[in-house]
Amino acid sequence: MQIDVIADPVCPWCFLGKRRLFRAMAMRPDIAFDVKWRPYRLDPSVPREGMGRQLYMRMRFGEDPQKIVEMHKLLLVEGEKDGIAFDFEAMTRRPDTLNAHRLIRWAETAGVQDEIVERLFIAYFENGEDIGETRLLANIADLCGMDGLEIAELLEGDTDTALVQRDDQIAREMGVTGLPAMIFAGKLAVSGAREHEALLAVINRAAEMQEENPELEDEGDETDDDR
Repeated sequence: MQIDVIADPVCPWCFLGKRRLFRAMAMRPDIAFDVKWRPYRLDPSVPREGMGRQLYMRMRFGEDPQKIVEMHKLLLVEGEKDGIAFDFEAMTRRPDTLNAHRLIRWAETAGVQDEIVERLFIAYFENGEDIGETRLLANIADLCGMDGLEIAELLEGDTDTALVQRDDQIAREMGVTGLPAMIFAGKLAVSGAREHEALLAVINRAAEMQEENPELEDEGDETDDDR
């Protein structure tokens, strides 16, 4: 079963969604899953060099720090349930994610997309690292069995930049607004960081639909409860 996940590595709900999705998938060992990660840039206005996170958060959520504090508290609680140790104090930069999405795209060919995405989430949300930095992205590629030197060279140019931007635009034209957005077997779509039990129910229904109508493609019910 193919599952397309539209996400951004600076989206905390996407990190939660990934962990929950893989918990749900583990409960159906009889299904061979193929997860494809698709790009969505939450804020394309962020400069390519990134910016200070505190300034960015004030610009995005206003001058009331309590809003940010309450959001972080909620994420800390939710993260603990799924083994995520969010460290918002360590996060000093808000990177642009265009290059991270380029790396994720190349990782599909190498067969290591899941590993790359996981390490990007950990680097940003648990280690407070700048995932817009070429050196860090190359190191992550190396750790996942890709050629870090080649990745660094590619990132210095514009290879596949237009393709990532195109896919991002396609997601917006599809009506994606809440992340993560997941499409199961081209038949069922959900958005938001659903609990793993809810995702398992969607997987089960998608599997039933595949059995009932194996020729059916890209049609089906959609739900869009957004976080």
